[in-house]
Amino acid sequence: MSEAAENVEYRVAHLHDRFAAEELGELGVRAEIRAGAIVLSGTVPSAHCRESVLRVAREELSGLTVHSDLVVAETTRPDHAEEL
Repeated sequence: MSEAAENVEYRVAHLHDRFAAEELGELGVRAEIRAGAIVLSGTVPSAHCRESVLRVAREELSGLTVHSDLVVAETTRPDHAEEL
């Protein structure tokens, strides 16, 4: 494994550590290396939370290509009854 690849893996591991240490730890956001880029995936409870995740990722992974597949969970009350 090249030194550059090891450095990327180290940076992704450090990102996971930051997610675990901050209030973002319970979200279950994953960061994976795919085709030379980092892909963030998972579901977050709000757009504000998604922005926090992306901010931390940009800080930790500056200079790397980061793609976001983060989904914001819909937490508003339904506007009609569900038919069963």
